Amino acid sequence: MKILILEPYFTGSHKQWALGYKKYSKHEVKILSMKGQFWKWRMHGGAVTLAKQFKNKNYKPDLILSTDMLDLSTFLALTKTKARSAIYFHENQLSYPWSPNDRDLLKKRDHHYSFINYVSALSADHVLFNSRFHMEIFLKKLHSFLNHFPDHNEIDTIKIIEKKSEVLSLAIELKKFDSYKYTKHSKPLILWNHRWEYDKNPELFFKSLKHVKDHGYNFDLAVLGENFSNSPEIFKNAKD
Repeated sequence: MKILILEPYFTGSHKQWALGYKKYSKHEVKILSMKGQFWKWRMHGGAVTLAKQFKNKNYKPDLILSTDMLDLSTFLALTKTKARSAIYFHENQLSYPWSPNDRDLLKKRDHHYSFINYVSALSADHVLFNSRFHMEIFLKKLHSFLNHFPDHNEIDTIKIIEKKSEVLSLAIELKKFDSYKYTKHSKPLILWNHRWEYDKNPELFFKSLKHVKDHGYNFDLAVLGENFSNSPEIFKNAKD
């Protein structure tokens, strides 16, 4: 099978997933991508740019596999491709936590990106999620999201999306960490490997660790991931 991955936000975990899928798949996999920046503009305009690239390539895949950062409905309309389509949700904008300082949220313009996720899922032949929790919360949030609108809420479309939804768990290549394996006599090693930002809920993570520590359990801790100059204060407090 010929599979074309569409990733308008080609960086971080999105990039690693696409490259890993291509490396280990038994199928012929190609990737069309854009630089991972300006996520809002990627969700609005990425489909136009990737549709243009797609038509210039004159490539005929059996399956289009996009991620949640793409407006798949716009891409399919512009390309008129006859290939089957699937969308892979690394995250979704219905349940993803917004920054309290985001200008769109402050101006109550925070529904555009959720709607892109919704119509993309409705347009795809298959809808894939990286966990069962993620799939269930997306379908649950769709009810309140569509009920927000004044009429023609199309609640019945949620069932359509649900019927073609399933879980495709992330694969992680761990061989390079073999030398760090713990024995049964070692202390447990707890790992933070996310960005140092509010949306990863570091406060709950460190609060939970303090609870474990206060109950007399011993462990080692490795705090990894990207960190920035305006990282949440909890990281500094935890280190101290």
